[in-house]
Order: sequence, then C-alpha cells, then structure tokens
Amino acid sequence: MTYLIDFIRTIIVAFVTLFPVVNPIGDAPIFLSLTRQYPESVQKILARKIAAYGFVILAVSLLIGTEILAFLGIKLFVVQIAGGLIVASTGWSLLSQKSDDPAPESEPATLEDALQHAFYPLTLPLTVGPGSISIAITIGAHLRRPGSPAFSPAYALQLAAAMTGMAFICVLVALCYGNAERLVRVLGKSGTDIMIRLSAFVLFAIGVQIMWNGLAGGVLQLFPGGIPH
Repeated sequence: MTYLIDFIRTIIVAFVTLFPVVNPIGDAPIFLSLTRQYPESVQKILARKIAAYGFVILAVSLLIGTEILAFLGIKLFVVQIAGGLIVASTGWSLLSQKSDDPAPESEPATLEDALQHAFYPLTLPLTVGPGSISIAITIGAHLRRPGSPAFSPAYALQLAAAMTGMAFICVLVALCYGNAERLVRVLGKSGTDIMIRLSAFVLFAIGVQIMWNGLAGGVLQLFPGGIPH
C-alpha cells in the first residue's frame, strides 16, 4: 500500500511541477501561429511528433541528465541561462510580431518541411525547454536516495511513476496542439490574438525567470560564502 501511495504521489508531483512550465494549453495558439502554413492534417502529425520528442527529452533528463551534464562539464545553471535566453527571445519575437503579419509564403507547406521544424524550435525550446529539463533533472536527483543501492525495485518504481506523469503531460501536449485550430475557432480572431499575446508574454517571463534562476545559482556556486564586498 505504501508503494502505491508513493507511486501516485510521484505521478502527481511530476505532472504538477511540469504542467505550468510546459503549458500545453497556453502554448497551443503559439504552436498554431508558427504552423499556419501547414494543413491541419500535418499539424496533427506535428503535434504527435512534438509530444514524442518531448517525452524522450524529459525521460532522458530524468534518467541520466545529471550524468550527462557532469560528463560534459556543464553546470546546470549554465543550461538555465542559455536556455532561458532562447525561451525569452522566442517569447519576445512572438510578442513583438504584428497580428496581421501573414505567414511567409516562401516556405513550402510540406510534411517534410514541417518535420524539420518538429524538434527545433517546436519541441525545444517552445514546448520542452530548459525549465522543464531542469525540473526533470531535479526530480531524478531527488529520487536517488542517499545510501540506497544504485538500482533497486523501489527506485525503479519511482522512476516509472515520474515517467508516467511526464507521459500524461506529453499526451496533453498532443491533444492541445492537435486541436489548436478548433480552440482558435472558439476564441475567434481577437480572442486568439489576445491568447497568443498573453502566452508569448508568459513565455518571455518564464525565459527571464529561468535565466534569473541560473544567474542566482551561478553566483551561489562561485561565491558560496556570499558576494564579497
């Protein structure tokens, strides 16, 4: 019974901590604004691809994210600063874009072209960015209990629970992105524009917050005793 409670609790923690950062509902209009040149059938394929890529990124970050950063000699705060900058710039470009700007006609609206953009920028950093990766790495680090074996049935169960929560987030991404056109029809032109502006501002703010967290973490690591006067 204890294992079941811990399993459900880990699912909820993974879902609740990732949901506001991934923000599948708020990012759906942004996804649509970036993929307007593609037909709805292609957008649905893109939505499923983004969800699959997002799950892989989160799962890898959960399992071996800390080890990858240590092997490359990269600190987590560096990833936060660099990734936050990308997220903030994406949000700013969407925020400053004119609402009546047409989609570029020079880009061929083909499935092959759409799939080239499925990973970057639609998955990384728009959907699963440095904030989500940092959360996944942190969850993975907390699941490793000090003094316990490197791999135990209890640890495996907790990993499975965390990945289940991540899977729920990614399924929600596929549903929201795949039905973004329907959502936009409900909101209307003005409502969609407001939603995109608000989501873009939130995306910009999240990017700035991620950079701030990285800067704060970097200062603490460089000056563990405090900033010298």
